[in-house]
Amino acid sequence: MPSSVIRRWDYDAAEHRLDIIFVSGKRYSYHDVPLRVAKGMREAFSKGGYFNRRIRDHFAFTEHRTRASIAD
Repeated sequence: MPSSVIRRWDYDAAEHRLDIIFVSGKRYSYHDVPLRVAKGMREAFSKGGYFNRRIRDHFAFTEHRTRASIAD
């Protein structure tokens, strides 16, 4: 299901990094995210709800200074 909060996300299994682009254009990379959490994100009906419950405030992150464009 499309998310009203998350535009796009991608998981790098080798780096255990979850990259999220929000509809606002803000970009974050969450570090040391286990594969099971990324799989949960993929399977979640509500991506934003899953993010809020299982990722936000649970993993260290990097906020990228440049915002994503609409094309991203």
